[in-house]
Amino acid sequence: MLDVAINHAVVIDTEKSVEKKINIGIKDGKVVLLTTDTLIATRVIEAKNLIASPGFIDVHGHVDGYAYSGELSACQGITTTVGGNCGLSPVDIADFFARQMRDGFVINQAELIGHSFSLRQAVGIADPYRQASPEEFAAMEQLTRTALQAGACGVSFGLDYSPGASFVEITALANVCAEFNRVMPIHTRLFTQNDLYSLFEVLAVAKRTGVRLLISHFVYQYGTGIMEEALQIIDQAIENGIDVKIDSGMYTDWTTFIGTATFDEQTIADNEMRFSDMVVASGKYLGKRLDRELYLKMRKHYPNESVICFMGNKAEIYTALKKSYAMPSTDIGTYKKGEGHPQIAGSFPKYFKEMVKERGDLSLIEAVTKATLLPAKTFGFAHKGVIKVGSDADITLFDFEHLKDNADFPDRGKPDAKPTGIEYVLVNGTLAVDQGGFTGEKAGRIIRV
Repeated sequence: MLDVAINHAVVIDTEKSVEKKINIGIKDGKVVLLTTDTLIATRVIEAKNLIASPGFIDVHGHVDGYAYSGELSACQGITTTVGGNCGLSPVDIADFFARQMRDGFVINQAELIGHSFSLRQAVGIADPYRQASPEEFAAMEQLTRTALQAGACGVSFGLDYSPGASFVEITALANVCAEFNRVMPIHTRLFTQNDLYSLFEVLAVAKRTGVRLLISHFVYQYGTGIMEEALQIIDQAIENGIDVKIDSGMYTDWTTFIGTATFDEQTIADNEMRFSDMVVASGKYLGKRLDRELYLKMRKHYPNESVICFMGNKAEIYTALKKSYAMPSTDIGTYKKGEGHPQIAGSFPKYFKEMVKERGDLSLIEAVTKATLLPAKTFGFAHKGVIKVGSDADITLFDFEHLKDNADFPDRGKPDAKPTGIEYVLVNGTLAVDQGGFTGEKAGRIIRV
């Protein structure tokens, strides 16, 4: 007897780029049967009028074992998340994996080892503007090796948060990452709104080391009127043999901790940002617009609360995500209920609704592939990103015609409002979302690369 049968769905074959009307049989967390025959099982899902996609893979998240972020991810169709981005991760990856396996988690988790917060602080660098010493290079290299040997899927950087990180420091860790053939996601520096030097810097690192590069939340970095130029640079780098991809969300308005270097007064001045364009995303002042008084108070007393900065050119979202090397992502953070940025709950439904249904920038098959098979291939996640016999039964069933993101910014609505149209989400054959409702099941696994 099958554990789960999915009958009468339209199945997206990401390998052959076709749609199939075929029924799916699942047993012991795997797809074991694809047939035109109607299937019976312990649980039968009647999926007429639904799209069956491989579970979405979020290549840029900050879930890191946080239960509510896992729930919000599952409810927008994500079955696998890549954590530890922007240089912020557990340092002891083996311990993190062991705890997640012991406690269980709703979705699958892969994890990066983070440089800009985690490794630098682990070797005693408290000042983000200070360069590392040769001894600190060596200590970070050893910690990186240990993490990659434990199965970390790469090394992440948040250069915006460690302005003192030198080219030599970045290159040293990139060499280790390349040695293991892992991916290096980089949140590039923020010099000015019209800066492209930060892009040349990381491409130079990739050229020198041969590391596989993933540039994080690309629209947040270059969606201020310079997108075409930034993408031309990426196109040329690829033509020159550099292995580089990008990820990006569906918003231009980014968020981070108010106490970081990103919100230093000089950075604000250099980027012509205005306090009136910033909204508090968490904590006591949730939903409040900043003025100078509130900015100073939060920097001093609430440095770990998040603030959203409204800026950027919305049209550049679509320009970036149309690229064949671009993947959708959420940049989901760890917020309490009712807090955060709408990206934490609405990113993937918004991606399909806007890019496919409303604008026609991508076909449904293209959009699904960029959210599933391309991330799986990029990170080397075997048996994911596809629906075929032998693949992991990570499957998202959604009502394409009624798919809608409902999350909004905290000064306008609920940033964690769950979407409409994500009907069923299976993680390793277990329902994390059933008829649109979160089940709380913890069938996610740790992905060691």
